[in-house]
Amino acid sequence: MYKLMIETSFASAHQLRGYKGKCENLHGHNWKVQAYVTADKLNEIDIAIDFHDLKKTTNEIVAQLDHKFLNDIFPFTEKNPSSENIARWIFDSLKKGLASYENIKVSAVTVWESETASATYYEEWG
Repeated sequence: MYKLMIETSFASAHQLRGYKGKCENLHGHNWKVQAYVTADKLNEIDIAIDFHDLKKTTNEIVAQLDHKFLNDIFPFTEKNPSSENIARWIFDSLKKGLASYENIKVSAVTVWESETASATYYEEWG
C-alpha cells in the first residue's frame, strides 16, 4: 500500500456559533491543509497519482475557502466552520474530485488552524 500527502494553505475568517469564548467572535486563521491518499498499486509509469494532479484538485477545493468568511459558505451556513467540519468538507470534496482515479482513495485530511492545533477527518474502510 502506498500513502501520499500534499500540503497547501488558505487564509479565511470565521466565527463559531454557540461557542462561549473568544472564538465566538469574528477572527481569522492562516490554515494549513494536509491531504492524504492511498493506492494499492502503481500505474503504468510507476506512480500512484501525479502530485501535480493531487495538488491541483486540492487547491481548487481550498480556493473556495481562501480569503472568505467561512460562515457564508455552504455547508458552514448551517454547520459551524470548525476545524473538524472544514477537514470533513475538504475530505468529501476531494473524494468527489478524485473519483475518476480508480486506484486512489482519500484516506485523511488534516486541517491546522495554528501551528499547534489541528483536526483530522478520515473514514474507516470495511
